[in-house]
Amino acid sequence: MTGKPLVSVIMPAYQAEKYIKKAIESVWIQDVPLELIVVDDCSSDNTGDVLKEYIKRSDFQYIKNKENIGAAASRNRGVEAAKGDLIAYLDSDDWWEPGKLKKQLEIMKQTGSVICSTGRELMKPDGSSTGKKVGVAASVTYKDLLKHNSINCSSVLIRKDVAMEFPMCYDKSHEDYITWLKVLKKYGCCAGINYPYLKYRLSEGGKSRNKFKSARMTFQVYRYMGYGRIKSCIFFLSYAVHGIIKYMGV
Repeated sequence: MTGKPLVSVIMPAYQAEKYIKKAIESVWIQDVPLELIVVDDCSSDNTGDVLKEYIKRSDFQYIKNKENIGAAASRNRGVEAAKGDLIAYLDSDDWWEPGKLKKQLEIMKQTGSVICSTGRELMKPDGSSTGKKVGVAASVTYKDLLKHNSINCSSVLIRKDVAMEFPMCYDKSHEDYITWLKVLKKYGCCAGINYPYLKYRLSEGGKSRNKFKSARMTFQVYRYMGYGRIKSCIFFLSYAVHGIIKYMGV
């Protein structure tokens, strides 16, 4: 790559040796000027060895945390180091289809949105498809998002200045959900592309895979956003219904 990247892809990684190469290769096939920033959250496996083949690339940054700080803080470190005007997030066990970023750039230009997400296909831990696809509306408002989090972090493209304005925090909950709510409360709608450009791996130990833990964390999101117990319970019931539909048959 020559010149400044348009998009900086932020990839937090922890014990990611098994899957990260597939995630990285899906970034390099995107046909937009970009850089990839991997933030290694103090992995003790061979994640660093897998990344050695990319170190000399001019469009690659490798940041290794001195201690484990969690996905939210790792993403924030990546955003701070980013050179692009836009930020795309991709977890190290997920991957993208070709054309994702280009299509999102087109939609953001058409709509004027500061953030854009896509649909996703749910994948088994071994990378094969579950046959389940989760769509997203063409426009997601703050009120829509309170009912359920339809914005998956690994699908997001967002303006860097907005990502800097609302860094991810509160890692004990769904830190990305809190950020999207804050963004939409100020800036309006998230543009959505109802096509599964994201391949979302259902990792066995992921926060979203543990249904009870995920449910508790979602309730904490509503409380964090300042809602009382009654309203939080109403939003939570909507979340639960959408969750059952989303993972039905998986």
